[in-house]
Amino acid sequence: MSDLPACPRCSSPYTYEDGAQFVCPECAHEWNAADQQAAAEADLIRDANGNVLSDGDTVTVIKDLKVKGSSSVVKVGTKVKGIRLVGGDHDIDCRIDGIGAMKLKSEFVKKV
Repeated sequence: MSDLPACPRCSSPYTYEDGAQFVCPECAHEWNAADQQAAAEADLIRDANGNVLSDGDTVTVIKDLKVKGSSSVVKVGTKVKGIRLVGGDHDIDCRIDGIGAMKLKSEFVKKV
């Protein structure tokens, strides 16, 4: 039938094109295809090299990181297995051997 995308707000399949925008007749939502693609790209979490991270990946720490509230340090080259991606400033939840549960920023890790 039609290769137009469904409405991102109400999932209606009855969208139509109006110039450079798509319009949903059921909820009156208007959106641009480029904006929708840019929003999907912004949700991706990338490592220091620009590789896309996903749940369960193994990463390596690329900078010495001090553990808040402790005198220990996560050394460069420490492998972290089975990461979990979460929203927020520290976007990686993980467990590091010898330290325990921690949150990391994706800019300080690289995918293995």
